[in-house]
Amino acid sequence: MAGRRNSGRIEPSFEVEDDHEDDDLRIDEDDRVTRTSKRKAKASARKPAAAPRGKSPARRRTRSGGGIFAPIRFLAYWCIVLGIWGGMGIGALVLYYGAQMPSATTWSIPARPPNVKIASTDGTVIANRGTTGGEAVPLEQMSPYIPQAVLAIEDRRFYSHFGIDPFGLARAMVTNLTTGRMVQGGSTLTQQLAKNLFLSPERTMERKVQEVLLAFWLEHKYTKDEILAMYLNRVFFGSNAYGVEAASRRYFGKSARDVNLGEAALLAGLLKAPSRLSPARDPEAAEERAQVVLGAMRDAGFVTDGEITTAMSQPPTRAKSYWSGAEHYAADLVMDQVPKLVGDITEDLVVETTIDLDLEKKADEAITAVIDAEGEKLGASQAALVSIDGTGAIRALVGGRDYATSQFDRASKAKRQPGSAFKPFVYAAALEMGRSPQSVRNDAPVRIGKWTPENYDQKYRGEVTLADALANSLNTIAAQLVMEVGPNQVIKLAHRLGIESEMQSNASIALGTSEVSLVELTSAYAPFMNGGYKATPHIIRRISTAAGKVLYENTYDNPPRVLQPEIVAMMNGMMVGVITHGTGKNANIPGWQAAGKSGTTQSFRDALFVGYTSNLTTGVWFGNDDGKSMKKVTGGGLPAKAWSRYMTAAHEGLSPSPLFGLGGGDLPVAAVGPGTDPAGQDSWAEMVARALGTSSTQTSPDAVPAAIPDRQIDDVGLPVPPADVGQQQQPQTRRSTLLDVLMGG
Repeated sequence: MAGRRNSGRIEPSFEVEDDHEDDDLRIDEDDRVTRTSKRKAKASARKPAAAPRGKSPARRRTRSGGGIFAPIRFLAYWCIVLGIWGGMGIGALVLYYGAQMPSATTWSIPARPPNVKIASTDGTVIANRGTTGGEAVPLEQMSPYIPQAVLAIEDRRFYSHFGIDPFGLARAMVTNLTTGRMVQGGSTLTQQLAKNLFLSPERTMERKVQEVLLAFWLEHKYTKDEILAMYLNRVFFGSNAYGVEAASRRYFGKSARDVNLGEAALLAGLLKAPSRLSPARDPEAAEERAQVVLGAMRDAGFVTDGEITTAMSQPPTRAKSYWSGAEHYAADLVMDQVPKLVGDITEDLVVETTIDLDLEKKADEAITAVIDAEGEKLGASQAALVSIDGTGAIRALVGGRDYATSQFDRASKAKRQPGSAFKPFVYAAALEMGRSPQSVRNDAPVRIGKWTPENYDQKYRGEVTLADALANSLNTIAAQLVMEVGPNQVIKLAHRLGIESEMQSNASIALGTSEVSLVELTSAYAPFMNGGYKATPHIIRRISTAAGKVLYENTYDNPPRVLQPEIVAMMNGMMVGVITHGTGKNANIPGWQAAGKSGTTQSFRDALFVGYTSNLTTGVWFGNDDGKSMKKVTGGGLPAKAWSRYMTAAHEGLSPSPLFGLGGGDLPVAAVGPGTDPAGQDSWAEMVARALGTSSTQTSPDAVPAAIPDRQIDDVGLPVPPADVGQQQQPQTRRSTLLDVLMGG
C-alpha cells in the first residue's frame, strides 16, 4: 500500500491488477488522473494482447466462414430433407388419386374398335372402314422398320425400363429447362398406351399419376412385344388413321407389311404431331421429321449409313388430301349394306365384294376423261357410272367426278328422271301384248288429254315401225304405246325387271318422268342381256369374321325369269338399232354387238345412256348436282361417249359374242312376231281372237299383261286417255265381245 499527498492530506493508494478491461474506477475530478487508463498503458507495454482462452484463430475462422465444404454439406442436407418430404408428398398423391380409380382386379384392355376390311374379287383391299381405318397387324407380320423407327425416336430404352424411364424423364426435364420450352416428353410408350387406352388427353396431376399406375399395370400384365403391338395398332397417325395399317394404306396405298425404311421413318415421325406433320398436309415437314427419325435409328444401331443413304434417295411421299379413287364410292355402298345383313358390327369383318378393281379404274378414267375434255364447255360438272354382269353383281361403280371433292354417291343414292332411257320398258310391255318390232304406227302430232308430246327434233316421219321408232326415240310413238297397253302394265313390267322406285301411273311415264336411281335403271336392263332373268343388283358376295366364320353369303345364283326369250330377242334387235343407226351412235364398240338406249330430260338437266353387251350392262349419267341445265347435252352425247370408252376398255382381250337371240345379226328371227301381217300390222282375225280370249299367242303366265285401255276418238281424230295426265287411272277391263271389238276398234 502506498500513500499520496493531496491538499495536506495523505490518501491511501492501491495498485490492483485487474484483468477486467471494462472496470471504471477513477480518481475524483480534481486529480484528473485515470487509474484505468494508466494501467492499460502499462499492461500494453509489458506483453502482447492474449487471444481468448480455449479458442485458436484457425478454429475461430472455420466457425465464422464455414470452409469450402460447407455449401456442399448444406446442399446435401436440404436435398435429403426435401427428397424425403417430396417422396412423402408424391406417395400421398399416388395414394389419393389411386384411391379414386377402380380396383386393379377389374382393369382390362378395352376392345379395339372393329374394322371392316373390304376386298375386291381378287382379294385386293379396296378400303378399310371403321373408327380405326385399318385392321390390326401382328408385330411379327408388319415391316420390321416400323417398330425400330418408333423405338428409336420415342422410347429407346423400352425393353429395359419398367413402365417409366427415369433417365428419359430427367433428360427431358433438363432439355426443357435449358431451352425454356417443351421440346421433349418423358413419357414411355407404355405410358402413352395407357393414356390412349384409358385416359383423357387433359394435362392434370391426377391424369399423370393414373397414367403411371396404369403403365405399371400394363408392364406387369403383358409382355413388351404385346405392349408394343397394342401401341402400334392403336396410336393416331393423323388424317383419321389409327394404327400402322390404316396409316400405311392412307399415305402409301400399301399394307404395313410392305412398308420400306423411308416410309417407316415418316410414320414414326408423325407421332410427335400427327395432324401438323401429315404428308397430306405438309409433305416437306413430314420429310424433314423423317430425316430426324433416320438419324435416331442410326444412333440406336438399327440401320447403317448405307441404308439411310438409300432411304433418303427415294422420292418423298406425297399423300393425297383425302381418300381418293372411285373405289371408295363402292366401299361406302358396302358399309351402308353390311349392318342390314349382319346387324351391329362388334368385331373385325372381312367383306368380299363383286367389285373388279381393274374395271373400277377403267370406269373412273372414262368418266374423268370425258368430263375433263368437254364437261366445262357443255356445262356438265358431274357424272356417274355403274356396270353389272348378268347376275346383277356390280363390277364397277363411280358415284361422281372426284371422291376427294364430293363423297355423295350419284349412282346409287340420287334419283332422277331417266327420260327416254325408260322407253324399253314401254316397248317390252307392248311386245308382251302382241306387238312386234315391225308393227307400224303413225308418227304424227298427238294429244293425250291436255298433254301433247313432241319429238326431240319437232319433226314427224309418218308411218314407222316400232323398231325405227325406238332407234330414233320418237316420243309420239312411245306415248301411243303407253295408251295401248296401259300405264299400269308398263309399271308392272318395270318393277318385274328391277325398278324399285315408285312410279306415277299416267301417260307421261312413256317419256321417263318418274324418278329412279342409276343402279336400279341399269339392273332393269340386265334381263335383256342375260336372256330374261332378273338381275338383282348386289355388291357383297360374302361377309366373314377375321377368323373365317361366314356370317352372310348372297343367294342370287338362281334368279327368276322375268321376260320370255322371244321378247328378249326382239328387244335386243330393236336396241341394237339404237347404236347402229339411231340416237346412240356414239356408243359403238368396235368388233362387239351392243344394244342400249339414250335418255335426255327436260331442259337438258340430265343425260343418260344405258346399254349392254353379252358380258356387261352399264349405265352412265351426266348432269349437275343443282339441276342446272347443260348446253344441249343429250344421252347420245357425253354419256354415250363415256359408255363407249369404258366398255371398249372393259372388253379388251375378250372374244366378241352376240347378244341373246341375235346370233350375230342386227335383228332376230322373231322380229316379226306372231299375230302380225307381213307389214307389221296386227291381223283382223288375231285382234278378234284376242278379244274373244281364243288367241293362240297369249303371253306366258310369268308375263301377264295388264288390260289395254280403250281408245277414244275426239273431235280432231287424236287418241286421248280415259283421264288427264297426272291423275291416277283406274284399271280397265278387256273388251270380251265381238261387238265391242267391231264398234270400238
